[in-house]
Amino acid sequence: MSLHRRDLLLAGAAGPAYLSLAAHAAAAAWPGPAAPWFDISLAQWSLHRALQAGELAALDFPRVAKETHGIEAVEYVNAFFKDKATDFDWLGQLRTRCSDQGVKSLLIMIDGEGQLGDESDDGRRKAIENHFRWIAAARFLGCHAIRVNAGGGGDADSLRARCADSLRRLAVFGDDYGIDVIVENHGGLSSNGAWLAGVMRAADHPRVGTLPDFGNFRIGGDEWYDRYQGVQELMPWAKAVSAKSHAFDAAGNETNTDYARMLGIVRDAGYRGWVGIEWEGGGISETEGVQKTKALLERVRAELAPATDGR
Repeated sequence: MSLHRRDLLLAGAAGPAYLSLAAHAAAAAWPGPAAPWFDISLAQWSLHRALQAGELAALDFPRVAKETHGIEAVEYVNAFFKDKATDFDWLGQLRTRCSDQGVKSLLIMIDGEGQLGDESDDGRRKAIENHFRWIAAARFLGCHAIRVNAGGGGDADSLRARCADSLRRLAVFGDDYGIDVIVENHGGLSSNGAWLAGVMRAADHPRVGTLPDFGNFRIGGDEWYDRYQGVQELMPWAKAVSAKSHAFDAAGNETNTDYARMLGIVRDAGYRGWVGIEWEGGGISETEGVQKTKALLERVRAELAPATDGR
């Protein structure tokens, strides 16, 4: 990427950021209803069946989030526009559609770009370089982060060191763009909360963080990590939270995760950011799955509201 293009990217995202700061200043000066202690966003994976079937275009995702679900912030998955990372005409259309709908772009979840803990130096270097373009794309869209994976081969200690080094390198690159690099518990050792917390400590960079997912704690085979312990271990570095859902009982509760317990952990960690809906179940439509998850989040959010919001 040329320096000229890089400067354009930085300048292009500065306007919305400046307006956001002004809006926050105005809100602070004018008393109004207390804000909820977390806001609800929608992960694009929630609609992956419709997207994969061609029933929903990636460019229409922000509109569906707003018009169908009343959600004003979105989290993208790069798999649905894998060849568009440097297509700034297409990305510009997506940014315009978000602006038209009043929808905020929060992050891009990155998959399929190589292992950041690859045992091969060449493989790891290529994986790091593959993520650079997504950092630029995230900045262009007005996101605050990209979500990456901490995967690779070798023993736990060596993998931890390689992943931490790769994350630091990405974070240094992200500094110029104002983009954080966050890791989700996403299978293998990354679903071991203690191990991933160790990666965070080893990376030791303010732009490196976590995206705790309520459900992704399957290490492999029949081995599962305790989801409540895992989220608690990852919350000190959380820059986003993913509310995974698969099924609901007649009372509207998620049958795999106790949302009151889980969101209590999130609240008690002092987190006051976005919680993203990630419906992944079956038996009902994706639309209904998203709506049921949203209703559950809103109900539990009200039940667990801190005495003082603190934001």
